[in-house]
Amino acid sequence: MSLAPLFEPFQCKSLRLRNRIAMASMARWASPGGNPAALADFYTKRIKGGAALVMTEGAAINRPASYNDPQSARFFGPALEGWKTVVQSVHAAGGAIAPQLWHCGAVGKKGSDWVQDGDPESPSGLVSAGNPRGHAMTNADLDAVLKAYSEAGAATRTIGFDAVEVHAGHGYLLDQFLWAETNQRSDRWGGATLVARSRFPLEAVRCVRAAAGPDLPLFLRISHWKSADLAARYVETPAELEAWLMPFAKAGVDIFSVSDFHWDTPLFRNSPLSFAGWVRKVTGLPVMTCGAIGMSGDLMATFGGETGQPQPVDAVARHMADGAFDLIAVGRALLANPDWADRIRNGAAADLAPCTPQLLAPGV
Repeated sequence: MSLAPLFEPFQCKSLRLRNRIAMASMARWASPGGNPAALADFYTKRIKGGAALVMTEGAAINRPASYNDPQSARFFGPALEGWKTVVQSVHAAGGAIAPQLWHCGAVGKKGSDWVQDGDPESPSGLVSAGNPRGHAMTNADLDAVLKAYSEAGAATRTIGFDAVEVHAGHGYLLDQFLWAETNQRSDRWGGATLVARSRFPLEAVRCVRAAAGPDLPLFLRISHWKSADLAARYVETPAELEAWLMPFAKAGVDIFSVSDFHWDTPLFRNSPLSFAGWVRKVTGLPVMTCGAIGMSGDLMATFGGETGQPQPVDAVARHMADGAFDLIAVGRALLANPDWADRIRNGAAADLAPCTPQLLAPGV
């Protein structure tokens, strides 16, 4: 199978990409004081190596305890000057870049004894059922978080980013509203259904959309899995998936960023279509997929000590050509090989480097 589909140009509103390859968001824990300036060279190497788009690591919005590591990138205050440096570097290399707006909620960093700057906040003060951490958010907390999302959306436009991503997956704050185990609220931000529990994440999306402006493409990161439950699932039918996601499309999402352990895992029984494929089918919007693209195993396996081995991406290109998704977010393969995109395009994939667990350690 030709890899040509991966190298077709892509456009959504003001975003114009030379190909369909994005660097996936990956925490590097290399932003002293929250300033991400040191990430500029790291991201720019991937653009110079052929990728078209950088999805930044989670950039914490302006709330106490919104980040769970002292080296996490922030998206407020003095850190914004660092983001200007990053954006200018990526643009100078011919690439595009989008910040991933993030609030970790009740989720701490495994194995870390660092004390956050404030008390962790989440819908019900839970990391998972029966596992409390921090406090349940008050109305004042909720209003302040929405204000912080608005401020971050405005900063995205002011700094000159090419798009913006709202992180609503992986068990972090917005995902904690979606999950019944962590959202046990009895007010309008809770509910017995996934659609009802989506109200607060929807408001966050609306805030970012309004502040960033109508022409800046807005990605929404979604997943089933979360750190507290890798096997969690939200929907069991296409109708449930459509009911969940269409309100987000109407709220201003332009592209769904779908995270799974393996990009091609079927979502439902009796259908070979993946999570990303079904999202594209029920929403009609562009979709970016990720999960073990170009590398064996998965991210959690590599965190657990397993070295990922380079894998061909012919099937990825074939699925893209068939309309299953529009963009790919590549993580470990680009971490191990900054020029991965150029090398697969030029037929030089035979000597690609593996992704060792050591590459996931903090630093750039």
